[in-house]
Amino acid sequence: MEELFNLTYKDEVEALREFSDFEARGDAKYLDHPNAEARLYWAFCRPSGSCAAQISDSDPLVSIMAFNHSRLGALKRFELLHPQVIADESLRIKINNRSRMLFRSLADNDLSELNLVLDLVPMYLQMALDQLKNGRKWNEIPADLKEATRFLKRAEAYVDEALLEALYAKQKDLSEAELGEVKEYLEELLSICKELDLRLLENIQKELFAWVKRSDLHILQKKTLQKQIEKLKES
Repeated sequence: MEELFNLTYKDEVEALREFSDFEARGDAKYLDHPNAEARLYWAFCRPSGSCAAQISDSDPLVSIMAFNHSRLGALKRFELLHPQVIADESLRIKINNRSRMLFRSLADNDLSELNLVLDLVPMYLQMALDQLKNGRKWNEIPADLKEATRFLKRAEAYVDEALLEALYAKQKDLSEAELGEVKEYLEELLSICKELDLRLLENIQKELFAWVKRSDLHILQKKTLQKQIEKLKES
């Protein structure tokens, strides 16, 4: 989109750079500028990233530029994005690269924000699926199990083994868990198990049984825990 820049505004902005309050001066001059070209260029070069007002600009191209150059979170960006951009595939393609990066981050978190974003832009479901299955994992943040269940319901027509494996990998890691942590986790699961997708629940049970088996607990303690885990199935 850089080819749209008006050289006049580039020169104007360069002249402001000598001031210590460069961004404040730029905001005062360009956020509400009557010419969309001026607002477009300021959305591109604002030092701290585009602000909310720029993403919600009345001009779709300014909104796109601001979306791509903002530092706001994914949900806020999609909430502010011009409705025409969301509705028009030929405009959405201009935010695809940034959207892919945002969905990579969303998929790596607990999935709550991912679901909220997909409520706004359901046409990005395939991008979300791709990032869950193939995106590089930056963090080790477990999924909220209710949110994972909600996502599975949304994506039911596309559920395959790769997606399930990706969601299993986002369940709580029990490899170094202590007894107290496992008990607390089990209590939480028993309180919500009726709300969880059966496939997620069965994998959790498998992991819990495996933890009990490899633990050095007394046989009676193991049996007590196993009975608690079995209650998840009964529910």
